[in-house]
Amino acid sequence: MKYLLSVYTEGSNAKVALLEKEKESVKVLRVQSLSISAPGRAGADKFMLDLETPAAEKDLSFDELANIADSESESGNVSDMSQLNSILSNIKLSQIQFMPVVSEPTANYHFSELPADNNKKKLLQAIISDIENSKGVKVNPDMLGYTEFDEKTILSVFLEGDIPAVTLINRLANFNKRRYLKIPAIKPAELSLAYYVAKNGNFFPEDNTLIIYIGRETSKLIFLEGNKLKHIGATLDVGLTNLHTYDVYFSKILLEMENGGITKLDNIILCGEDRSENLILSFYGTFPEANVSEMKFDDIDVSELSEEIQKELALYSIPISAGIEYFDELEKKHAGINILPRYIQENQKFLQFGWHSYAVMPLLFAATFFFTFESLSNLQKINEFDLEIARLNQKQMQNQALIEEITPLQNRINNFDATQSILDSATVNAGIWNENLLTISDFMERRRNFWISKFENPNQGDIIISGFSLSRNVLTEFAKSYLTAVIKNINSELIREKSAFSFVINLKLNEKQSSIE
Repeated sequence: MKYLLSVYTEGSNAKVALLEKEKESVKVLRVQSLSISAPGRAGADKFMLDLETPAAEKDLSFDELANIADSESESGNVSDMSQLNSILSNIKLSQIQFMPVVSEPTANYHFSELPADNNKKKLLQAIISDIENSKGVKVNPDMLGYTEFDEKTILSVFLEGDIPAVTLINRLANFNKRRYLKIPAIKPAELSLAYYVAKNGNFFPEDNTLIIYIGRETSKLIFLEGNKLKHIGATLDVGLTNLHTYDVYFSKILLEMENGGITKLDNIILCGEDRSENLILSFYGTFPEANVSEMKFDDIDVSELSEEIQKELALYSIPISAGIEYFDELEKKHAGINILPRYIQENQKFLQFGWHSYAVMPLLFAATFFFTFESLSNLQKINEFDLEIARLNQKQMQNQALIEEITPLQNRINNFDATQSILDSATVNAGIWNENLLTISDFMERRRNFWISKFENPNQGDIIISGFSLSRNVLTEFAKSYLTAVIKNINSELIREKSAFSFVINLKLNEKQSSIE
């Protein structure tokens, strides 16, 4: 589904038609005719996009667009834009394409006696040179379109000055706070009318047909031979508002017939502002053999329009014909002339570049490639580091498991050291103890009346023995066995009604001892 708003302007009047392309059919959704006034001077002088302004200088901010809307409001233009904007109700602007339709004096036609050439660039330069030589006008290549008229002639159309329909579309964009609206092509009005009539007319190859479009202030004469364009007459400076007698048309028609080498008229098709019965009767009186009729649109769907508008549909013949021709071009059914100046193409780009921007673009690509390469390299390094980190984390987990296994063994080793220390402390002077115990045991075996009841070790090297003896002399003999022994005390006691002696002797083993014989 495609929407196209075809816009045709003539002086202060504009005619627009909203068309929808759906599969194989074209539907006219809405049409409108409105009077337009010049935009407010403040907005026009500062911001209006026109043909003379380079594309690079046409960037508008939203604040500037608001200023334009405000200036237009002050000058009474909002009502114009509101009326035009109403035809777009319930349809998104992004879904609509806007196509200006031009005619004289903006569009100029030129016939060049040049053979067709497959080298389009060479043919274009030849046409430009021919226009400059014959009319003294220098044409920019992007303001020119051409098509093959016959085997030896090329028909070209070139634009001059401002394009009112483009200005109107730009104003509509400003009204909707848009920077631009999508413009795919610019169509010449006369050629679009000729195409539509030739497409739908059931003419004999030798029939001569006149299409006369009567506007508000101007009129157009287009001649067909069979179903092909024969001649485009000069635009007449008479229309509905300044026409005093229909005889003006007849004299102009006869003059253009002579210029185009046309001897008779078989069909006359009327469209535009005036299609009255008086006009039709006048044509019958001048060209009695011609079939005079009003332009019809039987091949398109007009069901969305009211019956009143359907009866007046020939009033919008130019925007409707241009829209149908454009849709046929999209489907490759027809190859017409489409003109789209470079500044409009540049203005519609999302990113606009000047020559200096294009010069910097290689650097941008180089910088993009460099940073992309660096990013990929760093990403590869990051992946390698991530793998190494994962490996080290795995290693750490394994080491932690080993530590957990070693800890109990370490505790056992520490306990063994403590045990060993205890054993070592317990065995200090063990040899001395062994030697002295053997000596004491030997003495007691020889002296049966001597026994020991207690051993004490209050200080290192001091061994205090306590016991009993039945003989005092035995105690003296035992004490003499140690040179450093000291008898602490001897007491007389009765044991089982026998006299005995209790004793306490300090052997002082830390001092040099003598051996017991």
